[in-house]
This record gives sequence, C-alpha cells and structure tokens, in this order.
Amino acid sequence: MSENAPPNQTQNQEHDHDHESLTVPLLSHQRSINSTSQVAIVGADLCPIESLDYEIAENDFFKQDWRTRGKVQIFQYIFMKWLLCFLIGCIVSLVGFFNNLAVENIAGVKFVITSNMMLSRRYGMAFLVFLLSNLVLTLFAAIITAFIAPAAAGSGIPEVKAYLNGVDAPGIFSLRTLIVKIVGSISAVSSSMLVGKAGPMVHTGACIAALLGQGGSRRYGLTWKWLRFFKNDRDRRDLVTCGSAAGIAAAFRAPVGGVLFALEEMASWWRSALLWRAFFTTAVVAIILRALIDVCLSGKCGLFGKGGLIMFDAYSASVSYHLVDVPPVLVLGVIGGILGSLYNFLLDKVLRVYNLINEKGIAYRVFLACTISIFTSCLLFGLPWLVFCQPCPSDAPEACPTIGRSGNYKKYQCAPGQYNDLASLIFNTNDDAIRNLFSKNTNSEFQHSTMLIFFVTCFFLSIFSYGIVAPAGLFVPVIVTGASYGRFVGMLLGSHTNLNHGLYAVLGAASFLGGSMRMTVSLCVIILELTNNLLLLPLIMVVLLVSKTVADTFNGNIYDLIMKSKGFPYLEGHAEPYMRQLTVGDVVSGPLQLFHGIEKVGNIVHVLKTTRHHGFPVIDEPPHSESPILCGLILRAHLIALLKKRAFLSNPVRIGVDAFRHFSADDFAKKGLGNVVKIEDIELTDEEMEMFLDLHPFTNASPYTVVETMSLAKALILFREVGLRHLLVIPKISNRAPVVGILTRHDFMPEHILGLHPLMVRSRWKRLRFQLPRLLKIF
Repeated sequence: MSENAPPNQTQNQEHDHDHESLTVPLLSHQRSINSTSQVAIVGADLCPIESLDYEIAENDFFKQDWRTRGKVQIFQYIFMKWLLCFLIGCIVSLVGFFNNLAVENIAGVKFVITSNMMLSRRYGMAFLVFLLSNLVLTLFAAIITAFIAPAAAGSGIPEVKAYLNGVDAPGIFSLRTLIVKIVGSISAVSSSMLVGKAGPMVHTGACIAALLGQGGSRRYGLTWKWLRFFKNDRDRRDLVTCGSAAGIAAAFRAPVGGVLFALEEMASWWRSALLWRAFFTTAVVAIILRALIDVCLSGKCGLFGKGGLIMFDAYSASVSYHLVDVPPVLVLGVIGGILGSLYNFLLDKVLRVYNLINEKGIAYRVFLACTISIFTSCLLFGLPWLVFCQPCPSDAPEACPTIGRSGNYKKYQCAPGQYNDLASLIFNTNDDAIRNLFSKNTNSEFQHSTMLIFFVTCFFLSIFSYGIVAPAGLFVPVIVTGASYGRFVGMLLGSHTNLNHGLYAVLGAASFLGGSMRMTVSLCVIILELTNNLLLLPLIMVVLLVSKTVADTFNGNIYDLIMKSKGFPYLEGHAEPYMRQLTVGDVVSGPLQLFHGIEKVGNIVHVLKTTRHHGFPVIDEPPHSESPILCGLILRAHLIALLKKRAFLSNPVRIGVDAFRHFSADDFAKKGLGNVVKIEDIELTDEEMEMFLDLHPFTNASPYTVVETMSLAKALILFREVGLRHLLVIPKISNRAPVVGILTRHDFMPEHILGLHPLMVRSRWKRLRFQLPRLLKIF
C-alpha cells in the first residue's frame, strides 16, 4: 500500500538467471528490508529513503491562499525563479574554477618537487615523496567523507538522477555534503587517483541549487528569508535540474552540453520552460568561466597550466577525411561498445565487493582507500621505467625535454635530450594527459607499447578507484581510457589513414563514453565543445551511435547499473509487458488506514505513531454524508502541522472558513533538509487527545484515482508522468468502500510485483542481449 509497507521477501523466488542479472542490489541478502523501496546505499552509507510528491495538494486552504495572491506575488514568483538560476550559475562557476585551480596547484607542487628530485637522481626519495603526498591526500578525502558526509562518496550522479525521478534520500543535498564534495574531490583528484571531477561537479551543482531553493541551511544558521520562496518538490526539482546542468557546464566549459546532459541523462520530467532556464544557467557559467580563465592566462593563478578548463582548445586542427576513413571509425565504435560494456560489467562487480568491505565499518573503508592509493602510486611511478627513452624531435612544438609539472615531453629518468613518453601521460594530471593525447602533429611522439600499457593501466585503475569512500567521478577516467586506445588504433593504421592520431584519440574517447554511459546527443555536443571543432561532428555522431548500439546488446548504462545495485527504486519510462496482464487490484496491499473527515485527535496520533505511511485517504460516512464517500487524501506532514498548531474542536463539527485564521501557507510548505517535525516531538494532554480535528479544509479534494480494474501498465505511466507519490485505487462497484487501497512507488517495482506473481518472470521485457557465461556470473 505504501512505500513503507511491510516488505515482501522475494529473493528466494528469483533464481531465473535472466532475472537476477540486474535486480540483486548491493545490499546483503540477509536483510529483512525490501531494498527496492525503503533503504538504499546513498554515497557510502545505508539510508532510509522516501518518495517525493510533485503533485500540488489542491485543498481548500491552498485555493484560498492562491486567491489572495495578486500580480505582485506572481511577478515575485517568476522573478525568483530566474534570480535563483542566475545565482546557481554564478556559484557553480566559481566552485568549478576553484576546483580546477586547486587541483592544478596542489598536483603541480607535488610534480615539481618530485621532478626536481628525479633531476638530481634521488629516485628513492622522489618515490617516497610521491607516495606519501598521494597517500595523505587520499587519506584526507576518505576521512572527511567517512566521518562527516558519507553521502558525498562516489560521483553523486546516480543519487541526483534518482532524486529527479522522485526518490529522496537524507543528506544528499545538505551543506556538509556540499563542502565535503568540493574539498574531497579536490583532494582525491590531486592524489593522482584515476578519478574525475565532472561527476562530483554535477552533485555539487545540485546541492547548491537545493540549498538555494530552501533558503539556505537552518541547521548551521545560514538562512535567507527572501530566498525561502519555493516550498514544494516540483520547484525544487526544477532547480536541481538546472544545478546538474550547470555542474557539467562548469566541469567541461560546455554550456550546451550541460543542458543536453540534464535533458538526456538526468531529468525524468522536462518541459520547454525548464529548458530555457537551464540554458540561461549554463550561459551564466560559461561567461563567468571565460572571464576567470582570462585572468589565469595573465599568469595570476600560480601553477595553473594548460589542462583543466583550457581543455576547450585541445584539438582545433582543420580535419579532412574521405570515405576510406569511415571503416576504421566504425571499427573504433564497435571496439568502444565492447570495451564500454565490459567496463560496466567489471565496475558493477567491483562495487559489490567493495560494499562487502564497506559494511564492516569506517576503518575498513579508509583502509581500502589507502590501499588503492598506495597501489596506484607504485604503479604510476614504476611503469615509466618499463619503456625506452625517446630522442627529442627536432621540430618539437615546445621545450623538450619538459622540466616541471606539465608538457608533452617529460624527462623523468632519461638522459639529456631524451624524454619518457609514458611519463608524459602517467606522471601528469588527468587533464594534461588528455591534452597530450588529443594534441595534433604528435604522430611520432608515443610508442605502441606505451599506449598499450597506458590503456590497460587506465582501464583497471579507473575501475578500482571509483568505489572508495571519497568523491570520485567517471567522466574524465573514461575519456582518458578511450583516448588511449583510440590513439593506439590510429598508430596501428599508420599511413593507411588520412586522420591524425590526435583525432583518433578524440574518437576513441567518444566511443568509450558512448559504450559506457550510453548517451548520444549530449556526449556529442560536450566533445565538440571540448575540442572546439565542428568538422568532427559527422565522425563523432557515427562512432557514438555504433558504440551505444553495440554496448546495449550486453548490459545497461553505467549510472543505471549503479543506481539499481544501490537499491534506488527508479521508475523507468516504459512498462514491462507483464504489467498489461495485471490490474492495480492485483498488487495493492493492505491493511488500508483511513481517516474520517472529522477525526478524533487520539486516533490520528495513534495511526501516525504505529505506521510509517505518508498519505491517508479521508472519507465521510453517515451522519456527515448520505453514504460513504471519498473526500480526498491528506499527507502525514499536514496532519503533524495540524497537531502542532492544536487547532482542535470540542465537538465533531465542521470548522469551515475559520480554519484559515489559524494557519499560514508556511505551515504547510515543504520543509528544508533536516527540518522535518516528527510525531514523537509533539506532546498532547489526555484532554486534547479526546478532542477532534476537521480535516476537510486541509484534504486534497482532487487526488489522482484509478479504478481497480485498470491495467498496471497504464497506472505506471500515469504515476510516472505526473510525478505522483500516492495513487488512490477506487472500486468498480459503487456499493463497496469508497477506496480500495493506495499505490505508491514501491508497488510498481518489478521485485515487488514478481514477488507477488512469480509466474510473470518469464513475461519480462528483455533486450536483445548476449548472455554472459555462467563462469562470469559467479562473480
């Protein structure tokens, strides 16, 4: 009946291998809680989750409040929407610039010190400094994440995507999560771990939007009443969507790509007005970043190099290609699809193993992060010794060998006049490595063995680095990995192609992104904005389409896999075929908790304390009506607000318009994070418990209802498209009770439905996918 209804144990009935591949969450099987609806792994912690309600509760109080609003209030509402979008764009751009500036300088100091020791041939001391600096940075990120804000672990994109689908988790948008996300991301990326900052920037943008939307953080005394204007889930959802778009725009300086990313990957609901506001937000980000970068180009940003936000002009050569170049591009797309699906499969399995370790406690989480950091440092410092030094080219576009923090020709341990090509990629920030891989006129810079070693290293290090208890993104590691094998393919083709090796690196990055993340339009535009070259458009479109098509035959989108394994009850946009064989009456469960239009206070308190439901049908029975009728739906939060105000009646009579005098719109507004009043916080006397409450003025008199014979598929489409939290089921025959039950998000989850009707498993919708060998399924 409700998302908090007693769970159904379905795991013992799900032995079919087609069914178990994606439905078994990271949560351990021994738990007695249905993980698809009540708990999920948020960041690194197991947390209770709730559904959001995007429906407006149209009760008499709401209608009276809207009737009293004039043109000034309506103008203020519209103005505040645009003002908040402007503020989101300003703050996110400043945070994005600060992130890049901090990473470039912290990593720059580390590489400069290590390089100076390498020049004086103090290799042991250089390794020790490199190892310890990386370990300290990783340890710092892991400790603040584990102890202060576990919700900040990971990229945050699965959590934000689940929120925009209607799943609310505690702490994902709190002020402490925001601070830990920013500081932890800087520390983790600077520690030479193969993690990105784009995913954390999406979460950061969403946090900023959510905090602005609720007027700040009351817990820390940082509130502004003039910002506290949007007090419902619908307006906050729109702001979070704009924040996620701004995050991508700030990470890659790709304003249009950010809007398309929010549209294609993040948002479950979209409309033209939201598109316009999201575009305005990302435009603000782009303008401010451009101004800040101009300041850095004048040399006022310390060790800020050509990486980071300067990736924009990574490959701006004129491109000429012919029909003979299309087959290698198609092959690149196929390889990207296969590697991307393999990447998703391995990452999903590694996350399951990491979860078993993380469940043992904070000490194990921090130890795991430190172990990965030490392993990464040893690998990054030791691998360049495996390749031969190369003589510096006479026509090198920059100084060779490079002394310092960045550059295409790292000296490392080589003799004067020579450079180590693998060190130029590994002993660098990820942004500088991408710039080196994308660079033009460098066809002879890298050896075949170098590119192969670098690809294998990036592929596995990015998988093992993601699940640690620290802010970590996937975008940049996937780009680095894809660019390395793309350039390797270009090197294999050699003179048989007209395309530059740097262009093959761009196409390889696009194919691996398409194979792993399964986006097309947004990735295409992001890559075009990164490379600043529109001539690449046809090739990028082809490689993305091929890689996504190939990868879809094996498994799903990486963020969907992570969301599923974490236990988020995400509602898909399509209905499974078996849902058309079931009616809503087949899945609705009881017992149903009802309230009368005029209810005794003691009954309300008892129901609220003994259940965890968030919505209750309200009915009238004789003598208040001729026959039992459904008045509507009242929310738990509204009942608690009524009890808190103590607007009680001595006799069971309707209060009418007098109810509006005791309340304001703020009393029923959606509370901010951590400000929810619980029924246990309200103390009532025995005399008050015997009094009455008139629920009519506060009951949503027009809730969405479906007949019990409606197909479950139609009910799902209605539930998802409108963004409901509760859907009332009414009987087909009029002489029965006016309401049969309530459908919530939990009732539409495949695990719940197939637990009630296990024979429907074989009617599930299946994509055309190759089945993995049973040996691999053991993992």
